[in-house]
Amino acid sequence: MDKVVVFEPYPFVAGEKIHITDGPRKGDWEVVGVSEKKVTLRCPVSGFVAEWNRFCYFVDRKEQNWPAPGEG
Repeated sequence: MDKVVVFEPYPFVAGEKIHITDGPRKGDWEVVGVSEKKVTLRCPVSGFVAEWNRFCYFVDRKEQNWPAPGEG
């Protein structure tokens, strides 16, 4: 038997507040639209809206300040 890391696409829901910890999409976002292939996110600080192919994977769910101070 081998140790295998398994990834599953996250089932985004409009209205969710999410935090991406690393990469070019790092920061706080609100999910404003979801389709079978795309997710539309809005930055709560700048209001910037972006539509991307689904890309995130669920890691953890916790309570924290959102948006985080100094983000955006």
